[in-house]
Amino acid sequence: MEIVKKKIRMSRQRSQAMNQITLEEDLNVPDSKADVTGIIQHRAKVRVEESKIMENQILVSGNLEVWMLCLAEGEQHPVYRLQAKLPFSEKLNLEGAKPGDNVSLKWKTEDIRISLINSRKISIQALVTFEASVEELYDTQAAVEVKEMPDVSVRTKKIEPLSMAVQKKDIFRIKEEISLSSNKPNIGEILWDSVQLRSWDVRPGDGVLDIRGELFVFVLYAADDENGSRQWIESALPFQGQIDCTGCRPEMVPDIEVTLAERTLEVRPDYDGEERILQLDAVLELDIRIYEEDTVQILEDVYAPSKELTPVFGEESYESLLIRNYAKSRISDRIRISENSPRLLQICHCRGEVKVDEIAKTEQGIKMEGAIEISVLYITADDEHPFALVTGMIPFSHLMEAEGITSECRFHLHPQIEQLSASMSGEEVEIKGTLSLNLFAVRIMHQNCILDIEEKELDLKKLQERPGIVCYVVQPEDTLWDIAKKYYTTSEHIRNMNHLTEEIRAGQKLLIVKSAVLHTTS
Repeated sequence: MEIVKKKIRMSRQRSQAMNQITLEEDLNVPDSKADVTGIIQHRAKVRVEESKIMENQILVSGNLEVWMLCLAEGEQHPVYRLQAKLPFSEKLNLEGAKPGDNVSLKWKTEDIRISLINSRKISIQALVTFEASVEELYDTQAAVEVKEMPDVSVRTKKIEPLSMAVQKKDIFRIKEEISLSSNKPNIGEILWDSVQLRSWDVRPGDGVLDIRGELFVFVLYAADDENGSRQWIESALPFQGQIDCTGCRPEMVPDIEVTLAERTLEVRPDYDGEERILQLDAVLELDIRIYEEDTVQILEDVYAPSKELTPVFGEESYESLLIRNYAKSRISDRIRISENSPRLLQICHCRGEVKVDEIAKTEQGIKMEGAIEISVLYITADDEHPFALVTGMIPFSHLMEAEGITSECRFHLHPQIEQLSASMSGEEVEIKGTLSLNLFAVRIMHQNCILDIEEKELDLKKLQERPGIVCYVVQPEDTLWDIAKKYYTTSEHIRNMNHLTEEIRAGQKLLIVKSAVLHTTS
């Protein structure tokens, strides 16, 4: 007797760790720059230069890069940009980690505060969170067939496992050019820039991943003219392309996260040699997991009229797709400009960032609560302070329907800003936008599977004590398979003996002859 087993390739999280670090730095303003009277706005990026996996630990080192748009004192050119680097080296205790493991490392800047100590020194404080997890591929298996035993009867059960087909990280490079419109002066110096990834979508194809989305670019620059006037441009750059992905097929289920890892903006001359072209080079990082849905009939029980078969069970775990859902949530609110802020003349740029406060499982699905952190750069009516920033938080709450979700589930929820706009409304700024949510959830199933079958000869004495012919009255919970097993015969034999053409019903009388008796006396 040969037992055929089916392997199911899975991925699981073996261990995880989270740590927060506080970074502090005092930045001296370079001698070549004017005194600072204020910080208009800032942005920060964590740049990990090395991650080293050790026994039960992971060492992470790099820099937090901070850019600031500063307001200069008594200058003809009242704004300029400063950059600072805050180095870090941190150990995360990651139980069970060892060199060579597949470690997923993520980070984000939770909070950053920048203040003036004096006109020549700036204080920078930041809170950075690191999350690390060890992920591993493993095979779970279950018996699906018995061979080389002609009179064996099996009962099967359908399961729908989700097998890991592709797990890897990859990048997608984007190179685009932005040309100034004819009414804009040449670029002298870039003072501030912002690049946001929006509306991205990745779908599996035959051996490839089809990716598309949009990069929303804002640039504030000093013009190359007599007055060095401040100008800005905004541009939405759509992109699409393909990434090689061996083993990928269109019908597979993707769980992919895309982040803007690197981007540079450089000024290039046009055909006339004038500085009127902005070249954008961007790198998107993709954390790729692609699954394959399957339907498998596994063995639930087994017997044979001629042998005593005892299944050996073991619990196996597998994942089954619960839901893959895509939803949109509209956001709308007004941010009031404080009385102490300069009066708003014109909006330059609006930027938003999703801050998730809580993700909770409910009976109806997964509920996400958080806020969109909004910053709006605008031109003021004050010539000495030509630019100012108004900020605010727009709360949101959204329920992603996922019926049947329990504690025995895992999920990934990827929020992203799809659209965002700001408009003047008196002393307020009206914000409108769309938040998209991409949910991938699986149910973790535990199943008693037949791992082996012990085979031995029938106990003839025990068998002979049973009657050879029985008139059996079907009970409400009976199945034909259970009755056949009980009386050492087969479902087919019972059907033929009783001329059955329909399913059995409670109260029905069946004539049963033990096949094992016929077999052992022949």
